[in-house]
Amino acid sequence: MGRPGRAHPLRRVRVEARAKLNLGLAIGPRRADGFHDLATVFQSISLADTLTVTPRAHGFSLVIRFEDASVTGRGGRRAARAWRGPERVPAGRTNLVLRAARLLAERHRLPGGARFTLVKRIPAGAGMGGGSADAAAALSGLARLHRLRWSLADRLALGAELGSDVPFALFGGTALGSGRGERLRRLRLEAPFRALVAVPAWRIETRRAFRALDRGRKGLTGGGLNLRFAEGLGRKALTPQHAVRLGNAFEQVLGKRRSGFLSLCARLRSAGVEEPHLTGSGSAVFGILPAGVPAQRAIRRFVGDEVVYLIRSRGAGLTHHTLR
Repeated sequence: MGRPGRAHPLRRVRVEARAKLNLGLAIGPRRADGFHDLATVFQSISLADTLTVTPRAHGFSLVIRFEDASVTGRGGRRAARAWRGPERVPAGRTNLVLRAARLLAERHRLPGGARFTLVKRIPAGAGMGGGSADAAAALSGLARLHRLRWSLADRLALGAELGSDVPFALFGGTALGSGRGERLRRLRLEAPFRALVAVPAWRIETRRAFRALDRGRKGLTGGGLNLRFAEGLGRKALTPQHAVRLGNAFEQVLGKRRSGFLSLCARLRSAGVEEPHLTGSGSAVFGILPAGVPAQRAIRRFVGDEVVYLIRSRGAGLTHHTLR
């Protein structure tokens, strides 16, 4: 267990908490503990929330402000309101930022409290890991505020108590996730890449998506072939085009949303991106921008009311700035 440092207390810590893409995602059958074994290629991206942590005498508080980071016009920005409401991003005790702070403070007996200010840019409920990124930022920012000395293994284990994607948000970069996503192995990206991410107004509840997979008894997409594919990753530098060959099992169980998903994929291809796929359980769909294709041309050519983001791959999930 780590312990707080004593010298030179910090006045404030600001953390950039980056969204993620699942470049590929294969889902296995339901385990006895209720989770599913999976194989996924995680990738940190440039779209990020900002969490500022300021010490206070007692307790934890959270203020949330929203910023639009999309590259779409008025129609898309109107659609962005769908993920801004309190039903999407709770500000109370159930928010992952406050849950993470309470867990860390209890586990490491941290003195005092903290005020959290969250600038939210990552769309909620879209499969991009915004809540997990915020939880990771709270753990990391509060630990830095107290100069807590703890290992990466301890951080990842604590993150796994908050959610399956939180360990990767702490780990960052490019990684192969296994188990329920909490077991991570570093992968090497051949070169940075760009992508467009389009987020429709409709959402997919992750629990329902898992239940649909269980009802279909589909197991891992492609069975053992995808397991062997995932195990082979990491032997050489990875390209996103190679990673997406893992597929995304959730695309098989979209039900009434399937026609909308296929339409969005077709419109992204027409705009000039490659290999559109869901990230996580959706509803966000990403497509790789080929090298040499001007991003603004692809953005202008995209037709639709979806909220669109231009993103770049990043080598870290969190970036810290500290003030004494």
